[in-house]
Amino acid sequence: MASNTLLRPCLRTKSSLSSAQTPFTALRPALSSRIPQTQLRSYKQYKVPDSEIPVPSVSGKTGVAGLEIPPYPFGERQFYKQSNRGLYGSARIRFGNVVSERNEIKTRRKWRPNVQNKRLWSESLGIMVRTRVTTRVLRTIDKLGGLDEYLLGSKTGRIKDLGPWGWMLRWRIMQTPKIKERFAREREALGLPLLKETQSDGQLEADMQSVVLGTGIPAHDVLAETDRMLKGDQEFAIGEEDTLSEEVKEDEFMKEVDPRKS
Repeated sequence: MASNTLLRPCLRTKSSLSSAQTPFTALRPALSSRIPQTQLRSYKQYKVPDSEIPVPSVSGKTGVAGLEIPPYPFGERQFYKQSNRGLYGSARIRFGNVVSERNEIKTRRKWRPNVQNKRLWSESLGIMVRTRVTTRVLRTIDKLGGLDEYLLGSKTGRIKDLGPWGWMLRWRIMQTPKIKERFAREREALGLPLLKETQSDGQLEADMQSVVLGTGIPAHDVLAETDRMLKGDQEFAIGEEDTLSEEVKEDEFMKEVDPRKS
């Protein structure tokens, strides 16, 4: 019986399996301890030069006590959840059929997006940002001229394509002096009041001493005058004043005009 069990391991009983161990089963615990366990970890980012705020982690931690990232307006994606931790755009797993040419037999299959692990250069941060990104988003970044231009898109479709991870990167680059100066120049060109950051609560509040549209009038005076006119039911003059007199207006009101003479 012993010779048969050595030649045919399938004939062994439970007692013989528990008592006798082959060299492979003896080495099994040591081999399992050496095999690394694959876990979903956050990106190991570079340190931002001349800044105490690091690149946030994919879990939403800023690395600074008391500093929080505004919530993503569209929330986390419930389908294809790994896109919450990368720049996937609107890519998802697509499902379909493979149809044979001869018998037209349908076989279910799926198409996964082409996702790459890349290091993308951020001009405002001055470092390479590690992220998972699809090839379609890579083409969009190259077309726009860099990662910062892609993250700073203000349209609703772009905000949806960013996802939670792209929203965190967008928030981080908006804390840099380069992006703040860029927004200040844009506000000045549009005639909007400048913004200043208070050191007490860290929020942005409008500087009401700034002028409106280059007229030299403080913004709070314009708002006060507008409120006064609205409460007094006064009429607003829009555009240039009409130079025609009231008599001319009454004479030309409902006057028939011959199109052949005009």
